[in-house]
Amino acid sequence: MSHIYETDAWLHLQQLAERARSTHLRELFAADPDRFNKMSFSVQNILLDYSKNLIDDETKNALLGLAREANVDDWRQRMFQGDRINITERRSVLHTALRNRTNTPVYVDGKNVMPAVNNELARMKNFVNKVRKGQWRGYSGKRITDVVNLGIGGSDLGPRMVTQALKPYADDRIRVHFVSNVDGVEIANTLRPLNPERVLFVVASKTFTTSETMTNANTARNWLMSSAFDERAVGKHFVAVSSNHEAIKAFGIEPENSFQMWDWVGGRFSLWSAIGLPIALYLGFRQFEELLTGAHEMDIHFRDEPLEKNAPVILALASIWNSTFLGYQSQAILPYNWPLARFSAYLQQAEMESNGKSIDHNGEPVPHRTGAIIWGQLGIDGQHAFYQYLHQSNTIVPADFIGTVESSTPVPGHHDNLMANFFAQTEALMNGISAEEVREDLQSKGLPEEEIQRLVPHKVHYGNRPTNTLLLQRLDPRTLGALIALYEHKIFVQGVIWNICSFDQWGVELGKTLAKRILPELTGDKELLAHDASTGNLIRHFKQQRKLLAETSKMINKS
Repeated sequence: MSHIYETDAWLHLQQLAERARSTHLRELFAADPDRFNKMSFSVQNILLDYSKNLIDDETKNALLGLAREANVDDWRQRMFQGDRINITERRSVLHTALRNRTNTPVYVDGKNVMPAVNNELARMKNFVNKVRKGQWRGYSGKRITDVVNLGIGGSDLGPRMVTQALKPYADDRIRVHFVSNVDGVEIANTLRPLNPERVLFVVASKTFTTSETMTNANTARNWLMSSAFDERAVGKHFVAVSSNHEAIKAFGIEPENSFQMWDWVGGRFSLWSAIGLPIALYLGFRQFEELLTGAHEMDIHFRDEPLEKNAPVILALASIWNSTFLGYQSQAILPYNWPLARFSAYLQQAEMESNGKSIDHNGEPVPHRTGAIIWGQLGIDGQHAFYQYLHQSNTIVPADFIGTVESSTPVPGHHDNLMANFFAQTEALMNGISAEEVREDLQSKGLPEEEIQRLVPHKVHYGNRPTNTLLLQRLDPRTLGALIALYEHKIFVQGVIWNICSFDQWGVELGKTLAKRILPELTGDKELLAHDASTGNLIRHFKQQRKLLAETSKMINKS
């Protein structure tokens, strides 16, 4: 069976990569005045400019040829029609069905899932409206003012990112908070200023057994009981997003107050489901529907447009070119828009948990780099933190710059200043500044020749650093939905071309399994299981120090 890395398309791209390493982006722009028009297009109020990549016409055609060789068209169709493309877990991959606004039938094993999806959306809408209108009240009859989401990973990162991104679209009816870390500091700091009579907890865990989430849920339950002194209060202050109905009921949550999760939706692609309940409670259900609509419109674009005019495909191919063929190991996500402060962290999970794989669909080792290391933060803050590294280090880091034409909160003079930096940085990363240009600048300032000679090497920027620019008209719910879906489909296309399964996460499971084994060793005098010398001794040291601290505390209290 032929592997993708043995195909003519792959070998041709390797040859083109050798040529590209001796090419500068300035040369590509000089050779083709129409380069921007050829390598940019708009979809759903998002302008994608990928012209600042080391891609010429031949490379672009070769990358498209690789996508065809990998049968991206076929895999795309299989995903939308409900085939079990998550091969290791034998599951369909249908987060697109959650936002299927045209209600086209989507089948899993011959059964249309859309009635179930629509029913759950209707239940969410009814619940959200009750809470926001003050019809759902706490145990003392007071209306809910605060929602605390208890989840981790995809049950936290997506809703947390979206609620911050769309804060300008929220009203003052509901405040929303997120607790994901099992470190008690987070939940203590979150709950301390809140009134138990006015808090609604959303426990988001598909199995209702996730260690971190359930530890936080039990702490929240105890906190509520310290005020209510009545087990029946749990049903007034807790709802669940889970599939484990027995565990939900045992916790004290009524079945009608639990919302469904399906095994054909992975956690990192789940904000469109009831996992998005905090989003809807915060913004109102109409805005949540706008988010779904924007994502659905991007789904249609991805499903129907040819590869060469397909934004997720182009974004994926540029990333594959940079990481797999040019060897750049990481990629920065740099939003120039304060509401998108958590977008980099969200994409970090979405891409690295999906494509951080080294085994292909056939169970064979992958001999080339797959996913890049995704990192980043707000652009302006980054400029005063790590941009020095981006501009002048020996490591080239491709970057996606995300900005908006309009500010969601206009303040005179601010947005133009922000966007001047946005455009300046991609230009500087591309062009750099040569020794000759540095010399001319220093001479114009009247510096003596000896000082110029000393400074020139330090001020040279080689440039030739690849970037994509995504320029949004504005950051509203519909456009944000489209932006998230754009990156989701980019991740999918990358996985198809690398021939890896983007929808499992066995690497996450191993550490969680070991943690369950270690926890009883920390909480009692149980003999340690077999560990390596480092881990075993670290656990012993931890227990000894904790014992000493407890004894010291006792002595202090007695005195």
